[in-house]
Amino acid sequence: MKFQYRVNGQIRAREVRIVGDDVESVVMPTSKALQMAEQKGLDLVEISPNAQPPVCRMIDYSKFLYQQKKRQKELKAKQVKVEVKEIRFGPQTDEHDYNFKLKHAKEFLSDGDKVKAYVFFRGRSILFKEQGEVLLLRFANDLEEYGKVEQMPVLEGKRMIIFIAPKKSNAKREETTATESAEPAVAVPEKKKAPKQNSPKEYKGPFVEGEDF
Repeated sequence: MKFQYRVNGQIRAREVRIVGDDVESVVMPTSKALQMAEQKGLDLVEISPNAQPPVCRMIDYSKFLYQQKKRQKELKAKQVKVEVKEIRFGPQTDEHDYNFKLKHAKEFLSDGDKVKAYVFFRGRSILFKEQGEVLLLRFANDLEEYGKVEQMPVLEGKRMIIFIAPKKSNAKREETTATESAEPAVAVPEKKKAPKQNSPKEYKGPFVEGEDF
């Protein structure tokens, strides 16, 4: 992205509004604003050309451009890049190969990638296009928990293609499950039994008059 700003002598307006650090917001002739910027060792940069009058800022222009480029890079880095993973089938794919590719598709969708699955028809196998469509619909149904169909099976040349996009809630669900499984079980302390109090023993011997027990 290119940043295009009028700087110093490129500013055409007769007067401008000045903003900046340690600068009072005020309208003044452009010539005077240029003199002020020069005295401070800064540049006069027109940041709002459509305002009346245009708004200019007194800044170090090279530093300003560097900060703008840095901000753009940070924004690009934060953008999620969605990749499209391709999975190829034959019209008569066996069960073992199907399950192997289904496993990979689940991993792709869990990682946030789209899946482009297609059946490739070679030669006379195009006669089995209905069989290929059934296979792709089964594939989408088996991935229902991980993704949603973005495009139903479409025949393009020798390929019948289906697109499956990841579900947004899928990653959150996995994180929640992992957190729950990682939490240690809370042991419930057992209630301590109160010690038994020994009741006074009853004297069962012969009673003798005049003795206390």
